[in-house]
Amino acid sequence: MSASLSRPRVGVWLIGARGSVATTVVTGCAAITAGLHPPTGMVTETSAFTGSGLPALSDLVFGGHDTLDCPLPKRAETLTAGGVLPPGVATAVTAELAAADREIRPGGPTPGDARSEAELITSFADDIRDFAQRHELERTVVVNVASTEPASAGPGAPLPASTLYALAALRAGCPYVNFTPSEGMHHPVAAREAEQSGLPYAGRDGKTGQTLLRAVLGPMFAQRALNVRAWSGTNLLGGGDGAALADPAAAAAKNAGKERVLADTLGTVPEGEVHIDDVPALGDWKTAWDHIAFDGFLGTRMILQTIWQGCDSALAAPLVLDLARLTSRAHQAGLTGPLSELGFYFKDPVGEGPSSLGEQYVGLVGLGVRLRTTGGASGVAGARAGGEDAVRGAGHRESTEAPAVRDADPREPAAGDRS
Repeated sequence: MSASLSRPRVGVWLIGARGSVATTVVTGCAAITAGLHPPTGMVTETSAFTGSGLPALSDLVFGGHDTLDCPLPKRAETLTAGGVLPPGVATAVTAELAAADREIRPGGPTPGDARSEAELITSFADDIRDFAQRHELERTVVVNVASTEPASAGPGAPLPASTLYALAALRAGCPYVNFTPSEGMHHPVAAREAEQSGLPYAGRDGKTGQTLLRAVLGPMFAQRALNVRAWSGTNLLGGGDGAALADPAAAAAKNAGKERVLADTLGTVPEGEVHIDDVPALGDWKTAWDHIAFDGFLGTRMILQTIWQGCDSALAAPLVLDLARLTSRAHQAGLTGPLSELGFYFKDPVGEGPSSLGEQYVGLVGLGVRLRTTGGASGVAGARAGGEDAVRGAGHRESTEAPAVRDADPREPAAGDRS
């Protein structure tokens, strides 16, 4: 079959492409496509998104950036030994893992790297464009799944790596998703450019465990008029994320999203804080414990405690696949700017929208309704009007014109193109 008659394919460019989450994403997508496992945890595979025009899992092509050089098949072996991946799956999809690994390019900046910020951004953008051109991709979504960075030092400081990658995505004309607490598109330099890019984007910090529970329990207390006096938590985790979050500055960036959920759902921030402890022996597994002190009728003091034990990569991977598919479809439909309806997936979502998981789900399903069309941007405009009541915080513009691309200093805004 000729390329012109074949089904269009979508690229998923992963920042941190050899990490545990990325490896689980690629392995899981291949395993589901081959019929080895069901798509458990993928909201986009539920009936609410039937007919929304999302790209098929079999049409996703993976590549990315990473500073590590351990091949994906080897990483998958390690995750299998740690119980993250089920026995036999990595072996069954070795060819798909090897194909994705061939598309991973060196990231940065690395120690001793003499390239300027502008040169790094240009190099990263060129890698993404080359990937899209060689595979004749209809479009490519860039997703950051790298380890958490400390917050940047402020104005005049070097741009964090996550922001360099975000700017590269914009310069390559690609939608961008920040699944990490790192600054990425939130940095003022990237935020200015994103506003002018005509591209959709989403983030930040994937909501996979403790904060997922907080987004459910916080509204429960508020709706039942129960007074929460204190809310404390502890996270025990290992792996690369545990090591990264051992840095107090990185942990502070992570905790900011957890606190925001409580502030938004309760209307106040109760006493207590979250502690994050690196326990290397846990590997990719984590335990999150919450202790909630609240007052009931006549001031009766009560306690709720929760324990969440899970595998971080297995919790994150289906969300990453959902986000890549939804963001790609939004781009195809001509939606631009922050995709606030994707707040369902994040601790600290971009745009305006509710913090309650139930309300966020309503908005997400509303987006699926609006995308139920076989056409592109013009076809979505009508469907969008019909689904507006189901969506909270929608404010996208329809765009059919491709912004120009220009090489520029990374600290000056530049428009992205549509690849």
